[in-house]
Amino acid sequence: MSKDFPTREENYSEWYNHIARKADLAENSAVRGCMVIKPYGFAIWEKMQATLDKMFKDTGHSNAYFPLFIPKSFFSREANHVEGFAKECAVVTHYRLKNDEEGKGIVVDESAKLEEELIVRPTSETIIWDTYRNWIQSYRDLPILVNQWANVVRWEMRTRLFLRTAEFLWQEGHTAHATQEEAEQEARTMLDVYAQFAEEWMAVPVLKGVKTANERFAGAVDTYCIEALMQDGKALQAGTSHFLGQNFAKAFDVKFTTKEGKQEHVWATSWGVSTRLMGALIMAHSDDDGLVLPPKLAPIQVVIVPIYKNEEQLNNISEVAIQIKADLEKEGIRVKYDDRDTHKPGWKFSEYEFKGVPVRIAIGPRDLENGTVEVARRDTKEKQTYQQTDIVHKVEHLLENIQKNLYDRAVSYREENTRQVDSWEEFKDVIENKGGFVLAHWDGTSETENKIKAETKATIRLIPLNNKQEGGKCVYTGNPSTQRVIFAKSY
Repeated sequence: MSKDFPTREENYSEWYNHIARKADLAENSAVRGCMVIKPYGFAIWEKMQATLDKMFKDTGHSNAYFPLFIPKSFFSREANHVEGFAKECAVVTHYRLKNDEEGKGIVVDESAKLEEELIVRPTSETIIWDTYRNWIQSYRDLPILVNQWANVVRWEMRTRLFLRTAEFLWQEGHTAHATQEEAEQEARTMLDVYAQFAEEWMAVPVLKGVKTANERFAGAVDTYCIEALMQDGKALQAGTSHFLGQNFAKAFDVKFTTKEGKQEHVWATSWGVSTRLMGALIMAHSDDDGLVLPPKLAPIQVVIVPIYKNEEQLNNISEVAIQIKADLEKEGIRVKYDDRDTHKPGWKFSEYEFKGVPVRIAIGPRDLENGTVEVARRDTKEKQTYQQTDIVHKVEHLLENIQKNLYDRAVSYREENTRQVDSWEEFKDVIENKGGFVLAHWDGTSETENKIKAETKATIRLIPLNNKQEGGKCVYTGNPSTQRVIFAKSY
């Protein structure tokens, strides 16, 4: 596989696009702004999905499914919600096509116009809370802890594989509670679940915090988020958890009878992560030679490649390779033995390196004589020779080491690219020329936040949870400030 794409330094955007396509993760579809997730990419998403699904169920949640279509009138019931999504909505107006009488092909049948237009789901709060009205009458019906795995449509004009597409896959949790305290705790609990998944499975360190009023989810009281730093110095919002207060319960008249016999509106949360996590995985770890995957999420954790000159050598090598594969699989390790005769070993080495397979084992005639194998790790490119009798233990240890190394490397990068600034000139210089996370004082006003964004394209990514309170002056206005917040350019 020839190197025919730019490095991260030369063109980060094209480097990213090339890896997403050439590593067989995804490709653009015939529908503008939409993507096809290819089998290798979907296998990674399935690992993410399975892991998160278990984490949700372990915290008491159950899966359900709600309609793809939402009556347009539902959106108008929560003013901030409709305003936040109005520009991204795809709308269904008719339900039938017909042959044009003038022979111009298939046209919309104007007699089949819907009485009420339907919105193709950009998010499901409205349809779900209309449903919850029928589910909830008493405190005995609470809490409701529901998650949905689904696709959503947000009509993006500028798209990029995984990071921003008109249709994408995600999960969205929607919970209902009897008290404010319980709902707020739920939102924080799910934020912790996302952070744990990002760090322990994706090997991506994240900051946890709350969004400003400008950046919070449309219709939320508070939006909590995890933010990760990519290798180009830009931030990526990797997951959000929203405390919705009673906004949607009031909009859809969802009340319950308390233990004391009073009628009160329900308290709500929603939370979600999407296939954007695939983009984070690419950008956090990959290098100029292709994709780098953390072992916990790699569809293939170990690939075995035979090196041979004739069929007899291949047969002898295969006997050993198949046994090693079986021994590794007994320990739950995902292994592929690539004995295709259509490609040379060097081509296979390049292919699996580009696709980010964490560990490669090569076995040749000399290895058979010596009872050894050559083992290469993707993250550092290091190669070592191990005894075949000890290979299972060595590979188990190596996979753990690679997972930890990727996380530690990402933490080091974030630390090196987190800077504290105190003047506007320094702020502009760091944002424009260095990137990364910038810790700076802010006077707390939306007006200042908007001006900073207009002049630098940097936004407040989050106000860290349990943020240190310290007096200071706003980096832009010089007005009094009580804390530093995290600024960055973002995706």
